Amino acid sequence: MANPFKWDHFSDQPALLKDKKYKQRMRKKHSLDIFILFITNLFIFPLAFFLTPFFRGNSNNKKLYGMGVNLDKGKEQFDLIKELNVKNLLIRIPLSDIKNLDQYIYFVKQFGDDKDILINILQDREHIENKTLLEQSIHAIFSSNIAHKFQIANAINRSKWGFFSVKEYLYFYKTIQNIRDKYYPAIELIGPSVIDFEYHFTIRALFNFFTIKFDFLSALLYVDRRGSPHNTQMGIFNTKNKINFLYSIAKLSPKTTSKIIITEVNWPLSNTAPYAPTSELECVSEDDYSIFMLDYYNIAKQSKKIQTIYWHQLIASGYGLVDNRDGKIRKTKAFYSYKEMVKNG
Repeated sequence: MANPFKWDHFSDQPALLKDKKYKQRMRKKHSLDIFILFITNLFIFPLAFFLTPFFRGNSNNKKLYGMGVNLDKGKEQFDLIKELNVKNLLIRIPLSDIKNLDQYIYFVKQFGDDKDILINILQDREHIENKTLLEQSIHAIFSSNIAHKFQIANAINRSKWGFFSVKEYLYFYKTIQNIRDKYYPAIELIGPSVIDFEYHFTIRALFNFFTIKFDFLSALLYVDRRGSPHNTQMGIFNTKNKINFLYSIAKLSPKTTSKIIITEVNWPLSNTAPYAPTSELECVSEDDYSIFMLDYYNIAKQSKKIQTIYWHQLIASGYGLVDNRDGKIRKTKAFYSYKEMVKNG
């Protein structure tokens, strides 16, 4: 069977799965986990919601500002990161490209010794299904000393990324944690990396009978479809309340600390198709993008419940701080806004 998983190089994410029969077959195979997810949320969701007002944050926000950079975006990123003076960097390593691990190691080293590096290990279906292959690849990454913090997988609640149930992700994470515990105890693991305001998946990942523990709780907390981060979803959930609710879930779970890292957030930019990851309907102007970005960081800072927010990402024509179409580097208004925000702390 041909590989149904394809990569969209314009938006830097997997393309939608077009093989409907394959999707239906896999969802049917994992249908029991949907029932477990429902039962878990039946108890935890209302409890966490009720207790949300009682949990106060205590993060000092010293590492709030982070930036996503990518190997395939070029050497221009070194000078841009230096100009922004951002110290926390998130760098993706796709397991599908493990043969080029040396290139990723070299890329990371070019940023210098003063950077705090978070590596996002991107899953693929082959490594999800082949435990031996996963173990080999993880050993190669961990033993390289490329970093001491690793986000395990990405957007686990989207089938186009490779997982068809949270349980499947938990097995994947457990395999990696076992390697960490036995051979690399100084490494910190981050998960479960649920995208958007879909906390029912987060709850399933944080309340289970697996012997796992997340050293940090990661979330891809996009709010772009609402426009301003002050706008609400489901009537009451603006960005502030989404952060508060997520923190409550973390405080209740025995599977994680309450240290939360937002590993992706941005807004899609108008008139950038096919680079924008959404339709034009959700896209915003560069002026609004800059305003929304500053508001998002300010809300998170005031909450005192977020350790770091990694903006996704530095160079991306459809949603980044820098537009590199036609081989030219153009810094958007948000680039300078981000620079000033970091400078002012």
